[in-house]
Amino acid sequence: MTDASDGTRKKTATGGPSPLALLRSAREQLTELTGLYPESMPRLEETDEGWVLDVEVVELARVPETMSLMALYEVTLDADGQLTGYRRIRRYERGRSDRG
Repeated sequence: MTDASDGTRKKTATGGPSPLALLRSAREQLTELTGLYPESMPRLEETDEGWVLDVEVVELARVPETMSLMALYEVTLDADGQLTGYRRIRRYERGRSDRG
């Protein structure tokens, strides 16, 4: 494995970025593009084209916090971890649970 001082350049045995490096890269790129900071990343999936992540962010902070407006974004990365696209797939209040 190669390693940069910030840990974002780690590679797997096959030469691609490690899952941790992908998550860090996606977080940094999405934050730079949208100004929204990811609170969680509940999905990381490898595809034929690269990677797909789901990223949860606060779109509108409210008081009380349970009323904050959250959003779930789908983020696509190429095989090298560069962001190739993103789209909001869902908005909801923080205190709301998924419908069964």
